[in-house]
Amino acid sequence: MTDPAALPALALARAIATRTISPVAAVEAHLDRIARLEPQLQAFVAVFADDARLAAEGADRMIRAGHAVGPLHGVPVVLKDLIDLDGRITTGGSAHFAARRATETATIARRMLAQGMIVLGKTHTVEFAYGGWGTNRRMGTPRNPWDLAVARTPGGSSSGTGVAVAARMAPWGIGTDTGGSVRLPASFCGLTGLKATVGRISTAGIVPLSATLDTPGPMARSVEDAALLYTILSGPDPRDPNTRGVVPEDPMPALHRGVRGLRLARMPAAERAGVSSEMLDAYDAALDTLARCGAEIVEVVLPFRFADLLATSAIVEAEAYAYNGAVAEDRAALLDEDVRGRILAGAGVTAQEYLRTRRMQREMNAAFARAMDGIDALLTPTTESAAIPLDAVDQAVAPSRFTRFGNLLELCALALPNGATAAGLPLSLQIVCRGYEEAMALRIGQAYQAATEWHRRAPDW
Repeated sequence: MTDPAALPALALARAIATRTISPVAAVEAHLDRIARLEPQLQAFVAVFADDARLAAEGADRMIRAGHAVGPLHGVPVVLKDLIDLDGRITTGGSAHFAARRATETATIARRMLAQGMIVLGKTHTVEFAYGGWGTNRRMGTPRNPWDLAVARTPGGSSSGTGVAVAARMAPWGIGTDTGGSVRLPASFCGLTGLKATVGRISTAGIVPLSATLDTPGPMARSVEDAALLYTILSGPDPRDPNTRGVVPEDPMPALHRGVRGLRLARMPAAERAGVSSEMLDAYDAALDTLARCGAEIVEVVLPFRFADLLATSAIVEAEAYAYNGAVAEDRAALLDEDVRGRILAGAGVTAQEYLRTRRMQREMNAAFARAMDGIDALLTPTTESAAIPLDAVDQAVAPSRFTRFGNLLELCALALPNGATAAGLPLSLQIVCRGYEEAMALRIGQAYQAATEWHRRAPDW
């Protein structure tokens, strides 16, 4: 019999819909893996085992009675611990808020529950989602499941979701992305993660870091799964003004059109400096694969260096301080000191500096659009290397060189596995498209995954 936990989300949904696998069996299989692996991997802040079992029993009865509410009825999911569920604790990754009980349910959680999906639990995050390595000194750092011997970075800030989905403790999950926080754990944990354009997916009911840059997104084992979950999550929400006027999008009809005739840009040669040889080899091989699939690989001259945009942090610093500055100023508050320092940096951002950065954001966005005229996507590595040992992390250095510009310039981007190191650690390709062109990014990613097997690898736990 097929282990339900071994199936990606879409395959599991089809098995449940055809009654090959029951929601009860699906939930139990994932809870069994959580019980077995969680002591080592530490992906979860809370596991809702009893409620998940009750929901699975109810889903089973409804499906057997012919009353399935949709094609995802009975499919489990995990939520980053920034996402409110009415009556549940939302810590935002902070021990200071260990007793903060939500009084509403986030819009995206409502949409998943309306589909009959079953929440297995809340997953760890970097405190206030403010960090890329995935570390959390107070609440705990999840362990990357791809190395049995050495504790490695899971990527952040959506660290727990990345570890849970990679380790088959959940078929998919939700992260949030302000500078790479979906894509970085996707890279380090061997997943497919979509950074949507701001306004595509509501942030209502989600603990904010930067309202200008925050966006939730799916983390899954395949492009098909990510596209399906994105379809469920996206759409206008009166509770989130960023979503007003955004036209709903269904990427599924174009998902399998392939890349023949598309023009895809390789990153400038100067950007290869500082990237590991294994990541570059995987990147070059991915471009070759897409070329064989019919895409034209072209050169592009960008109006910036990726590393230069790491310094344009005034937006997130000021907004993070506006939300959490009072807590960070309180030396008695139980904060991760690395994160406290990042928040306090926002106290020094002047209104002039903030507005100057917003103006630069608009100008750089327009310059990037001109550079990409006639080009369908820009391809880069997602990170400079595979996951590094936790004891080698330098908190003063961010791993978001290739991801942060996507948030700053209001783009969308997809990270997906494209290789492995000699030690078996995942490597990752990033597909960056214009804002609101998620369907194009997913289409390109699906063409790549149809031609490769990297997304089918699983860690040996």
